[in-house]
Amino acid sequence: MRCVNLSAGGKVIADRLEMKDSFFGRLIGLLGRSGLKDGEGIVLKPCGQIHTFFMRFAIDAVFLSRDFEVISVIEGLKPWRISPLYFKAKYTLEVRGGYLKGGVKAGDRLALED
Repeated sequence: MRCVNLSAGGKVIADRLEMKDSFFGRLIGLLGRSGLKDGEGIVLKPCGQIHTFFMRFAIDAVFLSRDFEVISVIEGLKPWRISPLYFKAKYTLEVRGGYLKGGVKAGDRLALED
């Protein structure tokens, strides 16, 4: 699965995403991985808050509404942190820390494609 930014003319944000929509899938998330390559990541559903406990690397997190509007972006979320709770968020996209480099901002509209 891949994610594109419709507000930026369909620019590809990540092209190797995994959907984590079960309890255990969300619970495990990125735990046990030593890192992510450019373009890799996960989408958590439903998800309005994340943590990076026991993780080995920083991540960029994008919190999305039901219709994939960006609610908030946290770049460089380090291990052992907790994000704010976003009540309207239904999805969270996680990629390697520093990967987004300002390419996604609040108000952008994203899309997931198979």
